[in-house]
Amino acid sequence: MKIIKILPGVLLPVAIAFVACWIESLLPIHIIGGAVIAMFIGMIINHFLGNREFLYSGLKFTSKKILKFAIILLGLSLNITTILQVGKMSLTVMIFTLATCFGGGYFIGKSLGLNWKLSNLISAGTGICGGSAIAAIAPTIDADDSDIAYAMSATFLFDMAMIVLFPIMGRAMGMSAEAFGIWAGTAVNDTSSVVATGYAFSEAAGDFATMVKLTRTLTIIPTVITFALIQLRIKRREALQNSANEQVIKANFSITKIFPWFILGFLAMSIIASIFSIPTKVITHTKTLSKFLMVCALAAIGLNTSFANMKKSGIRPMIHGFIISALVVIVALVVEICMGLV
Repeated sequence: MKIIKILPGVLLPVAIAFVACWIESLLPIHIIGGAVIAMFIGMIINHFLGNREFLYSGLKFTSKKILKFAIILLGLSLNITTILQVGKMSLTVMIFTLATCFGGGYFIGKSLGLNWKLSNLISAGTGICGGSAIAAIAPTIDADDSDIAYAMSATFLFDMAMIVLFPIMGRAMGMSAEAFGIWAGTAVNDTSSVVATGYAFSEAAGDFATMVKLTRTLTIIPTVITFALIQLRIKRREALQNSANEQVIKANFSITKIFPWFILGFLAMSIIASIFSIPTKVITHTKTLSKFLMVCALAAIGLNTSFANMKKSGIRPMIHGFIISALVVIVALVVEICMGLV
């Protein structure tokens, strides 16, 4: 009975995901991922949709459960040993860019009057890996679907500009393929945009940028755990304001209840990929399935998000995304210059 109840809200996002992936495949250059396309298709359908109560259970299941499963599967495509070998060269740059995103993002978000969830989703998308980071952190902090959609939009718009501008700036500065790969891999947001930007410069730069980007993806693990602890503290503080019984509060708000267990699945998959020799075909199929499930989840989020709700936030989240992204580009470049890579 439960399966029948959630089926409509699962099938519609799956159908949208197929359409979004088909549109993505038609693009001559991979400048926009299927997840972003699916999210906007979902939002357009939601705008014209009437009674949608019959979709609610399925949309919630797709945007929460399926999304977490997609993140777990993503871990199998990340061989920790190989990634960390490349990561040694880019680690210093990543430390500075992540500090810029979350440190600078905190103050910029406050000055713009954004809620902390939206502000940190934009910072995570900019600092880690675009949609994947936003998708992983969102359920940990109970972010609204409108916040997820706005954060995705903010990072996506900047990526579109960087795909065009980065190769031009890199050639103007006479960057080597290695230096450009580190710059693109640490400063461009979404994985598909990093790949497009890197290979627009050269094949060697594209290979290096992809590996650096995968190293950034591993920072999802400590970031999600950190936000889980922050969320726990916030919930406890709210409960203390409404109740005097601290024993009840401790029982209801424990780290075991709020801990993002799916991130352990993500880590376990990465360890399996690092220890065992898994056939390339299996990893490729798993990554494709993970990507498709994430597209389904973003379609469900789009179906739960209205343009009217996003309009209420105004242009401030976009300004936040632009400032943070611009700072990351500058910081990454300055650090590379100081390291003698440029």
